Amino acid sequence: MTLNLRKTAWLAAGLFAVLAALLALAATRGFAPDVGHWLERMRVVQAMNAEAALRQQGGSRILLRLDTDALREAMLVGLRDEVRRLLREARIPLGSFAARDGSVEVRLREAADRERTLQALAALEAGSVDIAASGELIRLTPSPAGFAERLRALRQQSIEVIEQRLGSLGVAATGVRPDGLERIRVLLPGVSDPERLGAIFDKRSRIAFRLVDVSMTPEAALHGKPPAGSEILYELNSKVPYLLLRQAVLDGSEIADAAPGFDQRTREPIVTFRFNAAGTRRFARITEENIGRPFAVVLDDEVIAAPIIREPILSGSGQISGSFTLEDANRIAQLMRAGTLPGHLAVVEQQVVAPEGKPGQQ
Repeated sequence: MTLNLRKTAWLAAGLFAVLAALLALAATRGFAPDVGHWLERMRVVQAMNAEAALRQQGGSRILLRLDTDALREAMLVGLRDEVRRLLREARIPLGSFAARDGSVEVRLREAADRERTLQALAALEAGSVDIAASGELIRLTPSPAGFAERLRALRQQSIEVIEQRLGSLGVAATGVRPDGLERIRVLLPGVSDPERLGAIFDKRSRIAFRLVDVSMTPEAALHGKPPAGSEILYELNSKVPYLLLRQAVLDGSEIADAAPGFDQRTREPIVTFRFNAAGTRRFARITEENIGRPFAVVLDDEVIAAPIIREPILSGSGQISGSFTLEDANRIAQLMRAGTLPGHLAVVEQQVVAPEGKPGQQ
C-alpha cells in the first residue's frame, strides 16, 4: 500500500508540474480559470495522498507564514515609483513627494493641477489603490482588496517554488496547500528531520544580469586564469562555458513578473519578463551603453541566455530563449518570480508525526 501511494504521488507531482506550466501559458491566452480549477483539484488530490502517506509512514507537518510587512513595503515602493513615472510623463510640477505611514503623499505646486493629476493617476490599476485628495495634497494608499490580491499571488508563487524545490531534492508524496490567506501548510511523509529542509523555505533564487567579459575567450580563461573581476559559469543544459564579469548590472529585485511562453517565430519555449519602474530605467541605460556587447542572464550560477544587445531596450520587458524545454521555461519563470518575492517564509509550527499506532513528538 505504501509503495502504491508513493507511485501515485510521483505521478501526481509530474502531472502537477505540467499543469502548472499550462496554467502560466493559459493566463496569457485568456482561459486560465479552467486550467486553474484543474490545478487546484490536483493540489487537493496531492494533499490527500500526502495525508494518507503521513498517517502510514509518519513524517512531518510544517506551517509557514508569509512576510506581510515586507509585502506592504514592496507594494509601497512599487506604488511610489509608478506614481512618480506617471506624473513625470504628464509633466506635472510637484511641491513635495514622499512615501510615509503606508501611503504615497503628493503635494502639488498649484491647486489648479489637481484634476490633471487625478487624470494621470487614473492609469493605476483599478481597485488596487485608494486615492484621497484635499487641496494640493493627494494621498495614495494600497487598498485592502489590492493587498489581498497581491498576498494571494505571493502565496501561490511561494507554493509553486516550495513544490519545485522539494521535487528537486527527491522528496516524494508531499502536500503543499494554503492555510488561510498568509500561511502555507507543508506535509512531508517519511521525513522525520524537517530541519534539514528548513533552508529551502528561506532560500531565494538569485537572478542577475551580467555583462560578458570579451577581453579573452572562455577557453583561454579555462586553460589559464580568468581576469580579475571575472569568472567562468556554464550554460543551463548545454554546459557551454561563459566568461562573465562578477558584478551584476541588474538583479532579481527589479523584476516585476516572469512567465513561460512560446516564441511566435520558432515556437520554442521562452521566458518573458518585465521590470518594475526602477528596473526599466536601469535596463534602458545599460542597453544604451552596451550596444553590440553580449550580456548574460544568470540564475543560481547557471547561464540561461547570453544574447547580444542589438539596440536600446526601453520598454522594460524582454524574453529569454535558449536550449530549454517547456518544463525548464516554467521552472525558470517560477524561480525568477521567487527571486523577487519580498521577505521570506517563517516557520510558525513544525511537528514530527509518528505512524499510526506510535507516539509522535513535537
